Amino acid sequence: MQQIASHRSIARRPRLTIRVGRKSLSFAVADAAAENQILFEPYTVKSGISMAANLREAFRSADLLSEGYDRVMVMVDTPALLIPVEEFDETTREDLFHHAFSGHANDVVMHNILPGLNAVAVFGVNKDLKLVVDDHFSDVKMMVASSPVWNHLHQRSFTGNRRKLYGYFHDKRLDIVCFDKNRFKFCNTFDADRYMDAVYFLLYVWKHLVFDAHKDEMHLCGSILDKEQLLGELRKYVQNVYVINPSADFNRAPITQIKGLPYDITTYYVKGR
Repeated sequence: MQQIASHRSIARRPRLTIRVGRKSLSFAVADAAAENQILFEPYTVKSGISMAANLREAFRSADLLSEGYDRVMVMVDTPALLIPVEEFDETTREDLFHHAFSGHANDVVMHNILPGLNAVAVFGVNKDLKLVVDDHFSDVKMMVASSPVWNHLHQRSFTGNRRKLYGYFHDKRLDIVCFDKNRFKFCNTFDADRYMDAVYFLLYVWKHLVFDAHKDEMHLCGSILDKEQLLGELRKYVQNVYVINPSADFNRAPITQIKGLPYDITTYYVKGR
């Protein structure tokens, strides 16, 4: 990690980003003086303790967390229920979320508005994790980690005349999304820690949405496991399968050269929420 300047101005400090994955934790902050324009610090998560406990311990050792930031954006890899804006009712969001997802009784239910997609993402954040964050920052914002990627892929979907199916790999999961004008046509997340599982899910959704194997396109991005094997299997059935290169996709932005930087953090800093 680049050396962090202790004399950085506190007057208008940028907002720190904390990314919470299922088994990963990392921190980032914009810094024009840094080689790649942001400082990025992954944290080695200890197994056997909760993510809230890991974050609490990180405040004792992580460089960026010791810098005294008071504003934070927490990007949480968590299931999200997508509701059309016109049908969203904040008073019913908890009931709908718990009806859709089990095992989240200890979560605080929150929501993000996705105006470009005319949708609201309803999601849960572990209460203990939220308490740790609230104890250390005075200005806290939280969002589903995938939402910057959804917005970016939605904008990409307007290029060309062919229909496009997108697969975003992260945290040993696979988000599969498709758009129809200014809305989601399909969005679901699957556990995919083996490439053959990803092949099955992608081809199942492709067939379900009646995509054309010769005309339409499949685009993949993120942390793709066993990429060559995955592409080999997909191309047996779909002619146009592409991998999105972050450097080319984001006009060679310096941030794309940071090894290990999650694709959603890259998208957040280059394209915004």
